Amino acid sequence: MKNGEIMKLEYIVKDNRYFNIKQVLKEEFNMSSRLIVKLKNHQRIILNDEVTYIDREINMNDIIKLNLDFEEDNSNIIPTRMNLDIVYEDEAMLILNKPSGIAIHPSILHYENSLSNGVRFYFDKIGLKRKIRPVNRLDRDTSRYSYFC
Repeated sequence: MKNGEIMKLEYIVKDNRYFNIKQVLKEEFNMSSRLIVKLKNHQRIILNDEVTYIDREINMNDIIKLNLDFEEDNSNIIPTRMNLDIVYEDEAMLILNKPSGIAIHPSILHYENSLSNGVRFYFDKIGLKRKIRPVNRLDRDTSRYSYFC
């Protein structure tokens, strides 16, 4: 997730599990409806090298590409310096080892000391203007890997 790198995802249709692009984005990439709409509005969904729409039917060997290279606002999360145990990082994903006793999302009780606050600080430090999207929801006392896309 280094600043300046273009974030792209690609999926090649190898079976008939999915009827349309939206199903692939939901199932293969675990994307929220909000992110899918944003990708659609920014014309960042490509099917066989042409911009397309999310309800487009797909066929075997079709290539779906997603260009996630756009700035997003994270101003709703206060950046907080913390030691992040980064297990894996690439242009599309950040995997952290979440310690017990820390919430993933900011809340009234954890407004400045959630894992998302630490990720925001890290994103600011490397100049990455991306929305913080925890993929899994772990409670505060659970210690486990946390995935951010």
